[in-house]
Amino acid sequence: MNVIIAGGHGQIALRLERLLGAGSVGLVRNPAHLADVEATGAAAVLCDLERAGIEEVAEILQGADAVVFAAGAGPGSGVARKDTVDKGASVLLADAAERAGVRRFVQISSMGAGRPPRPGGDEVWAAYIQAKTEAENDLRRRDLDWTIVRPGGLTDDPGTGRVRLAPSVPRGTVPRDDVAAVVAELLATGARVRQVLELVSGDVPIDEAVMQE
Repeated sequence: MNVIIAGGHGQIALRLERLLGAGSVGLVRNPAHLADVEATGAAAVLCDLERAGIEEVAEILQGADAVVFAAGAGPGSGVARKDTVDKGASVLLADAAERAGVRRFVQISSMGAGRPPRPGGDEVWAAYIQAKTEAENDLRRRDLDWTIVRPGGLTDDPGTGRVRLAPSVPRGTVPRDDVAAVVAELLATGARVRQVLELVSGDVPIDEAVMQE
């Protein structure tokens, strides 16, 4: 498959690129990150989704089988970049996918999205959840073959290959390895179209969890 991955230097994206290998393309905004993406076996393209226009991104997406939104402003960013990256870049990528005729769109969101942030909490976290919620709402309105994945707390533990994946699951954690493996399986199978899925570690093998309805 020819899969375009926004946020190509992110920790989940790099794992996904290793799984997909040749045919996948990671979009990065920092030229220093090109080599890291290429080391996974994927191609790398310089594209800053905070500055690019729809035509530029649509041109990159021409001929792709699917797109994955794995971008995020990162833990050191403030409120403003939650809006421009976690929401704005997702909206731009979806606009470009529609323009380029790419129907399959997997969005990596976050558990907690879809609900109001807890009052009195951290301002940046609240902005992050709000941005993820608005990005989800934008995607859900579109005539695309979308799937939204909301991982729980992310860890760098080795993947187990076993998860809980459903519209609602108890709060928990999940290795980034397993998030990437779930996304790869969603892409390979085309399963769970127009579903919002929460994801934590569990007992079900990933291939079975993805195919469950």
